[in-house]
Amino acid sequence: MAEKEDIFSSKIKYEGLFDFKEFYRFCYQWLIEEMQLDVFEDKYAEKISGDSKGIKIEWTGVRKVTDYFKYSVKVNFEILNLTSVEVTQGGKKMKMNNGSVEVKIKGTLIRDYEGKFEKTASQKFMRSIYEKWVISSRVEQFETKLISDCNEFLAQAKAFLDLEGRK
Repeated sequence: MAEKEDIFSSKIKYEGLFDFKEFYRFCYQWLIEEMQLDVFEDKYAEKISGDSKGIKIEWTGVRKVTDYFKYSVKVNFEILNLTSVEVTQGGKKMKMNNGSVEVKIKGTLIRDYEGKFEKTASQKFMRSIYEKWVISSRVEQFETKLISDCNEFLAQAKAFLDLEGRK
């Protein structure tokens, strides 16, 4: 069994004007291009009530870093009271959305994801020695990179929402 360790967990909240389609596209592309993840949409649910809707989205992104290490990133979006509005920007009318957005991200470092060291008790013991004494700096390096990437994703998502709201 692979050894999974949650390394990072955080969230951002935003309320105001934004373009939902562009925000969705931006986040998806950022995870693929910048973090080099294979992203899968596990859930997309809309609930309409009156003229507003609520949306829940769950993504899982994975990336094999080496033959031993793998990143797993879970991203959850919760959009509440999403309504379509028309705003005037520089004399032009634009369609945008108004509502509140919460983005949660959890980064997990998976070690021995193929279970190569899980066949016997002695192999498990050897894995613990290997991780503690031989590759401890590499483990720390991959943890730091995952934390940095997850933080940057939240920062970019927040920046996108802040810029969109000010248009």
